[in-house]
Order: sequence, then C-alpha cells, then structure tokens
Amino acid sequence: MLDGWRWETPGVDDVEALVERLVGAGVVVRDPVVDDVLRGGRPALSSRSVERRFRAATGFSPGRVQQIARARAAAVALMRGEETADVAWRLGYYDEPHLARALRRFVGRTAGALRAGEGGAIALDPQDTTSYTSLTTPLV
Repeated sequence: MLDGWRWETPGVDDVEALVERLVGAGVVVRDPVVDDVLRGGRPALSSRSVERRFRAATGFSPGRVQQIARARAAAVALMRGEETADVAWRLGYYDEPHLARALRRFVGRTAGALRAGEGGAIALDPQDTTSYTSLTTPLV
C-alpha cells in the first residue's frame, strides 16, 4: 500500500514501469530545488536549506550525491575501456586507490572488473552520454 493504493510488487524487469506509474499518479515527485542544484544552479536558499531539501528528497547530502555521480561517471568510462589513471585524473580523484575505494563503495566493482566486463550485469549504460560536468562544481 502506498498513498492509499495497492501497488503490484515489481519484478526485475518491471521496476522502471512501476516508477513511471508512481510518477504519473503523483506519488513520486521531483523537488525543483534538487533538480536545480543537480543542473549546476544556485537556488536562492541557504546552504542548510538546500541540504535539508536534498536529504528529504534523496536520503543523501548534496556531497554524497556528487560522490555517487563521480563514481558512476568513472565506472562508465572504465566500461568503455579508458585507462584507470586517466579516469582518476580527469574526474578529480587524488590517485588510483582513491578511485578504487569509491568504485567499491558506490558501484561494487573494481576498476579491473569494470574494464574487463566481469561481475555480471550492472545498472550502468556504457552508451550513456550524461555528463558529469554539471556536478564538478560544489553543490552548495
């Protein structure tokens, strides 16, 4: 039960369809402040208010969202075959071990496993053209 409605428990292939139905029904909504910040905007709110809105909407701080986005961008680059050192430098990791820790924490794979395509399916699209650049500046 969610918002007074009984929703079917999704299978692996049905999750995105369920999310679309939840959005369509207005059960799941996006916070415009969070969207604005993710696109690099600076809302006319205090940094504390932005952080509260972020935590309420995502469960994470803006900094954590930035770390996840950076690890995701690194994983996609490694899946495309880029060199680990190049990815670490381009995305602002201090060194390769710093990148390795972020990948293990947020993606659950090592750089070598991502480059080799090992470890089974992963919910990252290597053809994704989403840019990390909007998140390279501090969020708040």
